Amino acid sequence: MIALEDWAEIRRLHRAEGVPIKEIARRLGLARNTVRSALRAEAPPSRERGPRGSLVDEVEPQIRALLAEFPRMPATVIAERIGWTKSLTILKDRVRELRPLFVPPDPTDRVEYDPGEVAQCDLWFPPQPIPVGGGAERILPVLAMTCGYSRVTDAVMIPSRKAGDILAGMWEIVAGWGACPRTLVWDREAAIGGTGKLTTEAASFAGTIGVRIRLAPPRDPEFKGLVERRNGFFETSFLPGRVFTSPFDFNVQISDWLVQRANTRVLRAIGSTTPTARWAADRAAMVALPPVAPAIGLTHRVRLGRDYYVRIDGNDYSVDPRCIGRFVDVLATPARMVASCAGQVVADHDRDWGHARTITDPEHQATARLLRQDLAARRRQASTRSHADGHVVAIRALPDYDALFGVDFDPRPNLEAVQESAAGGK
Repeated sequence: MIALEDWAEIRRLHRAEGVPIKEIARRLGLARNTVRSALRAEAPPSRERGPRGSLVDEVEPQIRALLAEFPRMPATVIAERIGWTKSLTILKDRVRELRPLFVPPDPTDRVEYDPGEVAQCDLWFPPQPIPVGGGAERILPVLAMTCGYSRVTDAVMIPSRKAGDILAGMWEIVAGWGACPRTLVWDREAAIGGTGKLTTEAASFAGTIGVRIRLAPPRDPEFKGLVERRNGFFETSFLPGRVFTSPFDFNVQISDWLVQRANTRVLRAIGSTTPTARWAADRAAMVALPPVAPAIGLTHRVRLGRDYYVRIDGNDYSVDPRCIGRFVDVLATPARMVASCAGQVVADHDRDWGHARTITDPEHQATARLLRQDLAARRRQASTRSHADGHVVAIRALPDYDALFGVDFDPRPNLEAVQESAAGGK
C-alpha cells in the first residue's frame, strides 16, 4: 500500500506542477500504475485493519446468553460459569462491549437550577496530611458546598466526619452566606442519612433552618456532580505546591483561593459568566437564617468519674473536679470544648484536632490537689477523738483490747473439734 506522504506528493506534482505520470514514477521510485491509482483515488490511503480473531470469540454465544438473563452479572462470575481458564482481561473487555446491549440505557438530562433552589454538599479528603500539633499529622475531611444556580463554592476543613462536626461546618458556610438554599443535597453519608433516612441530628438541623435535606439515590455520584467535580478541581488547582501549618491555616488559604480564583473563573455551563456575577440573584432567593442557631457540634452527657476527665472524639479533657459524681453536659465545636454542670461552665478548652491526647487545665489540677488534701485531713480526723478538755485521744482497734486482757479470740471454726464431735455422735 502506498504511503500517505507519497500519495500527497503524487497529487501535488501532477495537479499543481503538471509533472507527467512517467516522470513522477521515476522521481518517487514507484510503478506507473501506482501513480495512476493515487491520482484516481478520492480519499487518502487508509491503514485500517479488519477485525482480528480473539480467544473469546468461541465463547461469545455463552456470554450473550448469560447477559440476556442476568444483565449485571460480573465478568468474574461469567468466567466461572463458562469455565474460562485463559486471560481474564480479554474476557472483561468483551463483557464490557456486550453488556450495553442487554442493560437498558439510563440517560440524564442537563439540569437547570432556579436561584436559591439547591446546594450540593460533599466531603473531600485531601491526600495531604495536615499538622494538628505535637508533631502529629492527620488526613482531615473538608466539607464542600456548591450552589446550583450560581455555582458558587465554599469549603471548610472540619475535625471529623461525625454529625456534629459536619453540621457545624454547614452552619459556618451558610452563616457566611447569610442565607441558605431551600434544598441541601447529600449522598448517603453515614452521619447524614446512611440508611436512606435522615439522622436525628440532620433532621433537627434542617428543621431549625427551615430547609430540606435531600438524599441522593445509592451509588449515583452524578446526582450531585457539581460538587463532585469541584472536589477534583481542588486536587488539581488548589492543593499542589501548598504547605499548611494547621487546619486553621488550611481554611484561610482555601477561603482566599475560592474568592480569588474558583468563584471568579468563567464557566460555560452558566452562560460563559462567573459564579460571582450570579451570586447576588442566587442569594436573594435563598431562605433567611433563623434568629436562633441550630444545634451543632458533638454533644455528650456523662457522670463525671474520679479522674475528672471526659472523652470527646478520642481526646480527654479535664473538668472541674468539684463536679465528680454529678452529670456533666459536654459540647465540642470545631474551635472549643465546653462542659457545664447544672447550668454552670465547669470546663472550657480549645478543641484539639489530634487523637488520643490529654488536655488538662492547671486550675483543675490545683483544685483536685486541694480536694485530696482536704479528704486526707477528714480521714485523719475521723480516726481520732477528743476529751472534754480538748486533747486528742487515739481510737484503739478492738484487737488491741484482746491482746491487753490475754484473750485469743479466733472467729474461725476449729475443724478438728468439729470432726471429733461428729465422730462421737456416731
